[in-house]
Amino acid sequence: MKNQNKKLFGIFTAASILLSGTAFAETHNFIALTHIHVIDGTGNLPVEDDTLLFDKDKIIAIGNNIDLPPHTKILDRSGDSVLPGLISDHSHIGLMKNIQTGPEYYTKDNIKAALSQYQRYGVTTVMALGLNKPSVFNPIRKEAHEGRLPADLFGVEQGIGVPDGAPPLKIGTQQIFRPATPEEAKEAVDKMAEEGTDLVKIWVDDFNGSVPQKMSPSVIEATIAEAHRHNIRVAAHIHDLADAKEVINDGADIIAHGVRDQLIPNDVIAKMKTRHIWYIPTLQLDEATTAWAEEQTWTNQAIYKAGLSKEFLEQINDPAWRNAHKKGKEAAFARKSLYINLQNLKRLYEAHVNLGFGTDSGAQPLRIPGVAEHRELALYKEAGLPPLAIIHIATENAAALLDLKDRGVLAPGKRADLLVVSGDPSKNISDVNNIVEVWHSGHSVKGPTQ
Repeated sequence: MKNQNKKLFGIFTAASILLSGTAFAETHNFIALTHIHVIDGTGNLPVEDDTLLFDKDKIIAIGNNIDLPPHTKILDRSGDSVLPGLISDHSHIGLMKNIQTGPEYYTKDNIKAALSQYQRYGVTTVMALGLNKPSVFNPIRKEAHEGRLPADLFGVEQGIGVPDGAPPLKIGTQQIFRPATPEEAKEAVDKMAEEGTDLVKIWVDDFNGSVPQKMSPSVIEATIAEAHRHNIRVAAHIHDLADAKEVINDGADIIAHGVRDQLIPNDVIAKMKTRHIWYIPTLQLDEATTAWAEEQTWTNQAIYKAGLSKEFLEQINDPAWRNAHKKGKEAAFARKSLYINLQNLKRLYEAHVNLGFGTDSGAQPLRIPGVAEHRELALYKEAGLPPLAIIHIATENAAALLDLKDRGVLAPGKRADLLVVSGDPSKNISDVNNIVEVWHSGHSVKGPTQ
C-alpha cells in the first residue's frame, strides 16, 4: 500500500505543480500532516506513522517517505489519527433555531450556522433530506459546492408529503408538496426535477398514529415511477416493516429510517440486497427523544454539551421538562423503536446490506447537528459493529449512497475533507470525539471542545 502511494505521489504532485506553476508553491498551499495514523475509510487496516500531503482541494499523496514540495506547511500530528470527513446522508437544515422550529428560521444565516456546527464536529458533507425552500436552498447549495461554506451541501428540494398527514412539522408551504392524487404527485416530482433536486423524498408512515392519514399506495407508486423517469432516486421515510415492504416493492432506492416495529425477515433482507437498496438506521432519532430528559451519562460529556445552545441547556435542566419527556406514550415508543432498530442494524450489517449514515439531525431541537452524528457512531458500536466498519459506513459508504466518488476515502486525488482526532478510533470508536481539527476547502477549524 505504501509503495503504491509513493508511486502515485509523483503523478499527482507533478501534475499540481505543472498546472499551478511556481506561484502555487509560493502561496504555501501545500500542507503535510506528519507522523499521523491514517484510517482511510475503506475498512482496511490503518497505517501508522504516515504523512498525508494535500492542498486546498485535493489529497496529493499518502506515504511514509515523501519528498515534500517547497514551502509545504508541516504539521506534526504524532499521536493523532486522520480519517475522511464524516458524511451525513440524512439531516435537515433551516428548520429550527435553538429550541424553536418554524418557517421563519429557513434563512441563509441560520443554515450557515448549522453547517459551521457540522464542520466543527467533523461532518464535512450534509444531505438535507427534504423540506427545503428552493429560492433559499439552491443558491446556498451552489456556494457550498464552490467551497465557500463550512461544509458541502446536497438536498431534496421540498419533498412529497401527505395532505393533513406527514410530515407533522412547522414548515412553510414552499417547503413541501402534499399531493392528493397520483397526477398531483407526478407534477410535484416534475417541479422538483426542474429545480435540480438531488433526490426525491416521500413521507409514508403515520408518526405512531399522530396524523389522520398515511400516503396512499397509488401516490407512492406514482411518485417513485415519475422520479425514476427523471433518473432521480427516491428516499422513503418509514417506521414500520409493512411500509418498508411497500416502498421496496414499488422501487424505492433508499430506506431513510430504520425499521423499528419488528425484526426484518430474511426474505426482505434478501430483497434489499438483490435490489441494492440503501438503509439509513437513524438510531439517534429515537435515542434523543428520551436521552436528554433521562440525563443519560453521555449527555454530560464535554463533546456533546459543547454543541448545545444556552436555551437548550436551560430546557433540559428544567426538572418539569425532564419529567414530562421521560414518561408517556412517545417516550415508550421511542425506547422500543431504538431497541428494535439496534437489532435490525446488526442483522443488516451481517447480511452485507448497503448501510448509510445519518441521524435526522436538524429536524427538531432534540436532534442537534454534529452532536447527533457522534452519538450515532457510538450507537453503531452498541449495535455490535466493529470500529473500522463504523468509520467505513460513515465515510466511504455514506459517499457511495449519495453517488459521490470524490470523497469518503483518503487517497490521492480525493477531496481533502479531513477529520483529525487524538487517539485511535479504529480500535476505540469513542476516540473520534477527541477532535483536534477539521479540514474543508483548505481551511481548518478546531473541534467543539478546543
